Amino acid sequence: MKLRLTHEEKITLSMIGFSAALLCLGHWLTWPNPALLVYYGVAYLLVGGEVVVKACRNIIKGQVFDENFLMVVATVGAFMLQQYPEAVAVMLFYQLGEFFQDRAVANSRQSITALMDLRPDYANLELNGQVHRVRPEQVQVGDVIVVHPGEKVPVDGCIVAGQTYLNTAALTGESQPQYVTVGDDVLSGTIVQDGVVRVSVTKEFGASTASQILELVEHASEKKTVTENFIQRFAKVYTPIVVVLAALLAVVPPLVTGGAWAVWIQRALIFLVISCPCALVISIPLGFFGGLGAASKAGALIKGSNFLEALAGVKTVVYDKTGTLTQGEFAVVATVPHAGVAEADLIRMAALAETASPHPIAQSIVAYARLGHAAMDQVQDRKELVGQGVRACYQGQELLVGKRELLLQAGIILPQGEADLYQAGTRVYVAYDGQYQGLLVVADVVKPDSAATVAELRSLGITKQVMLTGDVPQVGQALANELRLDEVHCSCLPQDKVAYVDRYKQELAGHAQVAFVGDGLNDTPVLTSADVGIAMGGLGSDAAIGAADVVLMHDDPSSLVKVVNIARKTKRIVWENIIFALGCKLLFLVLGALGLTSMWAAVFADVGVTVIAVVNSLRLLHTKDKQVGKIPPRPQFNGQNKDRASIIS
Repeated sequence: MKLRLTHEEKITLSMIGFSAALLCLGHWLTWPNPALLVYYGVAYLLVGGEVVVKACRNIIKGQVFDENFLMVVATVGAFMLQQYPEAVAVMLFYQLGEFFQDRAVANSRQSITALMDLRPDYANLELNGQVHRVRPEQVQVGDVIVVHPGEKVPVDGCIVAGQTYLNTAALTGESQPQYVTVGDDVLSGTIVQDGVVRVSVTKEFGASTASQILELVEHASEKKTVTENFIQRFAKVYTPIVVVLAALLAVVPPLVTGGAWAVWIQRALIFLVISCPCALVISIPLGFFGGLGAASKAGALIKGSNFLEALAGVKTVVYDKTGTLTQGEFAVVATVPHAGVAEADLIRMAALAETASPHPIAQSIVAYARLGHAAMDQVQDRKELVGQGVRACYQGQELLVGKRELLLQAGIILPQGEADLYQAGTRVYVAYDGQYQGLLVVADVVKPDSAATVAELRSLGITKQVMLTGDVPQVGQALANELRLDEVHCSCLPQDKVAYVDRYKQELAGHAQVAFVGDGLNDTPVLTSADVGIAMGGLGSDAAIGAADVVLMHDDPSSLVKVVNIARKTKRIVWENIIFALGCKLLFLVLGALGLTSMWAAVFADVGVTVIAVVNSLRLLHTKDKQVGKIPPRPQFNGQNKDRASIIS
């Protein structure tokens, strides 16, 4: 989307163009000096009147030493030395540079403020069978709203009628539409593509996802980095110093050496033009703002440029397990039928017994079997044994499904050593008619790109990657081995996770940063205690948005690699600008003091260097996401499970 010129920008461009035309025509004029003074004075006021007004206004407020003051002093001095074209040219190029800088800032800001399109204009509220268009703020929890194709979902809710494809690009950056139907949650800011849906409101407008994101965006630029704060302090000290040096350059040499006053005053004016700190003051914040914009394009919301800078210095990454490295949903990852038992029969019996159980493990077995409703009636007298499993009657015989102990108590003989073969995941044993039938392994499945993410971060110089989990050691250690993590600590309570993160921070002693990556729901304390708290897939989660410094809008761990790359590129570009600007300034200041540069070269040292630094910062807006490959699951069991094998955690 191209940026259109505002009315003020059109006026500025007109003044610059008219002044440039007068400057060019003035080259052919042979008028006497008073007439030339008036002629160039008009051209000067057309292009620089605004700068003069700003300088005077700031002087009244006590803000004397800024770029406006330096430009006015330098150009008025040039007029006093009867260097009229040079004075107009300095102001002309300065204003032209400012115009392009403002456009660059607007272009950078657009990458973030495009998110403002998330804000819905209205909601279609259904009352007494009729639909009324109201402001989103008027919708209450429990109300039903109607969303038509092409409309934004105004508030978070749950679909109660209809089905559609949702465009979630504004939230996640994902171009592929998401299919939703009755019972699915929808987030505000997404766009219905086809089909009319009725949505039951679950959050008021102020608490909805779009509002929370907008609040993040609006306050992101308020939190300054260490580098930005240093540059601001530097500029406040630097500008008065160069003004004093320029004054000394204009006065001391003529008094000491008897040189011409006009020559040294001209050098002092050139010195002032060169010394303007625009390149640093503008390009550094713009660089960080561009980094925030690039991160938002990659599907990450960063609460401030200070966290972007901290992310660039991360050397230790600590992960939560469930929902971060794993999918957070149980699934059958292996079936091990006993000799002579068909795998299909083993799965069927286990699912029939578990049909009525609300336990997540039981539901994962039922989903795996894909039983029809008629089959579920074949089991009678189901009895759930809390903490043990299920006892039922199937075709007149006893069916036991559950822990190993349940079968042993019933006198079932189990194969020796078989229990030790499958340490990772929860083992569900099956017995029928007094005979052992086999076992199923249920586990929280690893996300497809978790291993690739760990490997990629290690290649980026992340020296330590740790997992903290409340799971048992067998499960946690198996996942750590699978992903090749450096450390794993299991059976962790929330306070234990905080203690571990504090320990890692002490080990680094402030020389690098510690990031914690969690799902943002039960990891609020540790997200807050880390140098950088990162919520994985935190959209719609109040805990994630409230506690984390960075919110990744995807559930893919690979998003972390993209954000780290953006943070490091941002910091690299910022330091490129600092070194380039200071180097050019220092070189031209020395040349100006020695009388080896002209006013035109001074203009380049100011405006040219600034524009180059700004253009360098804009490279961040064209950052290409580095795709992290997804490693396919490796079979963990024997040939009996080739079609359903998966990585287990």
